[in-house]
Amino acid sequence: MMLLVSGLDVEWPPRDHVVFVCDTTELAVAAAAIVDPDRWQREFGELTGRVGARFARVETRRTGAKMLAGMMSELPNKNCWTLAEHAGDTSPDAMQHLLAAAVVDEDGLRDDLRDYVFEHLGGAGAILVVDESGDLKKGTKTVGVQRQYTGTAGRIENSQVAVYLGYATEAGHAFVDTELYLPKSWTADRGRCAQAGIPADVDFATKPALAKKMIVRALDGGITASWVTGDEVYGADPGLRRELETRGIGYGPGDRLRSAGADRDRPHPCRPAGRASAQPRLAAAFGR
Repeated sequence: MMLLVSGLDVEWPPRDHVVFVCDTTELAVAAAAIVDPDRWQREFGELTGRVGARFARVETRRTGAKMLAGMMSELPNKNCWTLAEHAGDTSPDAMQHLLAAAVVDEDGLRDDLRDYVFEHLGGAGAILVVDESGDLKKGTKTVGVQRQYTGTAGRIENSQVAVYLGYATEAGHAFVDTELYLPKSWTADRGRCAQAGIPADVDFATKPALAKKMIVRALDGGITASWVTGDEVYGADPGLRRELETRGIGYGPGDRLRSAGADRDRPHPCRPAGRASAQPRLAAAFGR
């Protein structure tokens, strides 16, 4: 289940909604939720009610619930206009206000979602998954935008990139955190940052550093995990590896887990001892 939680006090959703489920053990329950709108509404209300205190005003709580319901619908294109129409609003003003100006405890909302996922999917052998994704952009005003590689396109494009943290067990998987990547072209221009509303204390951080920040936040927040995985960008970072080794968590991101100066006689916390060539090689394609 992947949820972007941001609402409360909804008196519907319409009956054409679909529950997003990535689950190997509760497909029957998921199917029942789709055909039972009363149950869907109860569970939706429980989830949105849980995060209600994170919104400063009741109006924004209601708008957030409508936005979440729209995000979980089968709308082919999701933006403030289409979400407003889906909710029965006459204009996108409320949706735009929620995203741009409403007072919301975003950190608390993130923590609530993380705890919700852990309560429903937590189990032995859990894995934290680090990956990045980009959104293609046309202009220069979107925070963090520049010409940079994004797996969304499989090449360098004008884009905004963020690093995501997922939580996976046999019961299912979901995103639990994200950090926006700010290139040096942004952090070196404090005037540009101020104009975009970026706090003055935000400095440049590499993608592995952002991943480490999210992993530490999740573990310190009560999440338990046996492994961390990602691609070689994260596996090559010594700071991230040290953090995981200190916590006794195995890691298996990419092929460059060992730096050139690493002690090759020391057993790898993830791979079994033995020749590296004995390990299977797996191929992957560009992300979408």
